[in-house]
Amino acid sequence: MQLENFRLINEEFHAEFVLPEQMDSLWANGWRHFGTHFFRYNVGFLIDDLRFVLPLRIRLADFDFSKSQRRVLRRNEDLEVSVGPINVDAETEMLFNRHKARFDHSIPESIYNFVSPTTAPCEAKELCVTKHGELLAVSYFDIGSNSTSGVYAMFEPALATRSLGIFTMLKEIEYSIETRREFYYQGYAYQGASFYDYKKRFRGTEAFDWQNSWVDNKRF
Repeated sequence: MQLENFRLINEEFHAEFVLPEQMDSLWANGWRHFGTHFFRYNVGFLIDDLRFVLPLRIRLADFDFSKSQRRVLRRNEDLEVSVGPINVDAETEMLFNRHKARFDHSIPESIYNFVSPTTAPCEAKELCVTKHGELLAVSYFDIGSNSTSGVYAMFEPALATRSLGIFTMLKEIEYSIETRREFYYQGYAYQGASFYDYKKRFRGTEAFDWQNSWVDNKRF
């Protein structure tokens, strides 16, 4: 991001219903949402460090699995994966509470920070990963007309070696390709190194330059 062209953006609105085509347009302009709260901002704090924010998306025509991502898929071939409507139950909330213990800052209070228990502004899906009926990971993603967008993912911390966070993203990408979407939005990351760098490691990733263009993520 060029400082001479910099314009501070920090905007929000609430909406209880948004058309799929409108969701595509919002994502394409750097917007995100949790429940009915929509927001976009181009500067944020990473602990006490002020950083430029990078909305990311994958142009699915340019996506291919890397060697490490294929290893993640093979490592988890013994697991069952299902995609369906969002259904937050007691088992889901217990998994959320175990998962959030991994964080030492910006700790979310509730799964309902990310998904609405009542009103959802757009179609959304729940991806569940189980083994012998035991819930190991859950992720949520939105469905637009031409795009999908990851919302939140959680997994059993004791199974960190399985890379289940990456696994659920890969399965969401697979779903997006199978349903013939053009883009998959990973969410926000930061310019420079951060905890969110895993979002940048997907082939075909583009970053929003906050000047109405998406460019090769390697520029950042």
